[in-house]
Amino acid sequence: MTHEPMIPILLDTDIGSDIDDAVCLAYLLRQPRCELLGITTVTGEAQKRAMLADAVCRAAGRTDIPIHSGAEQPFLISQQQAQAPQSEILPDFPHRNDFAPNTAVEFLRQTIRSRPGEITLLTIGPLTNIGLLFALDPEVAGMLKGLVLMSGIFTTGGSGAREWNTMGDPHASAIVYRAPVAPHISIGLDVTMQCRMDTQQCRQRLHGGPLDVVAKMAEVWFRGVGHITFHDPLAATVIFQPDLCRYQDGTVDIELASPAVPGMALWNPHTDPKPHRIAVEVDAERFFEHYFAVTT
Repeated sequence: MTHEPMIPILLDTDIGSDIDDAVCLAYLLRQPRCELLGITTVTGEAQKRAMLADAVCRAAGRTDIPIHSGAEQPFLISQQQAQAPQSEILPDFPHRNDFAPNTAVEFLRQTIRSRPGEITLLTIGPLTNIGLLFALDPEVAGMLKGLVLMSGIFTTGGSGAREWNTMGDPHASAIVYRAPVAPHISIGLDVTMQCRMDTQQCRQRLHGGPLDVVAKMAEVWFRGVGHITFHDPLAATVIFQPDLCRYQDGTVDIELASPAVPGMALWNPHTDPKPHRIAVEVDAERFFEHYFAVTT
């Protein structure tokens, strides 16, 4: 009997705003092939976001995963996500509350350098931490086994369409897309939007272990939105099940010159070389089957 190998992963997240980060973390905690080496948090109230990540981990029986609070402010623009609204659920669940500020980038740097060529970095928030990491230690990008981002809009959306993570820190995004990582894979909003579940279905299916905390966080989210789009979970699942999506290779550039659309991802499939891979299609039914087969 053969066993598929474990995949070492670092997760960078803005858990606590959109609910899909927590939905993604629950998947990684339940995925038997995931060796989750650590979690880093980014954007406003990064320490509260670390507490939320810890609460989800503890609900899965995991107190061994390093969690580090990261950058709260983008490189040059104003912060568009100053608070972590789902942190209101923290009094209801056990969690650490002693996270030091701004330890994420050094943790990422040391961890990647300790296992060169082994680690896949999964980013599901604005790219400030990763932009800082690659700016401070340019060699570390080439020491990754791969980089997977929930980032960008590539094949639909029209002129000027932007996605939250790339526009949240466009200058950091530009650094990340220029980094020499292979493979460099983006799962864009145009594809993730096909993976949506309404409130009633989510309430029926999000339960058990870490999903109990996620479900409580989701109730905060449901006050403003009547569904969950599984943006970040799709980016996580393709690490383990790549054929859930179809891909295209080319080059992604991040718009910085235009004050109207900073952070817009510019996709060109006709370049040579083709350093970036984007998802262009997803089998949403198979995605949901896979996600819930792992998590429940």
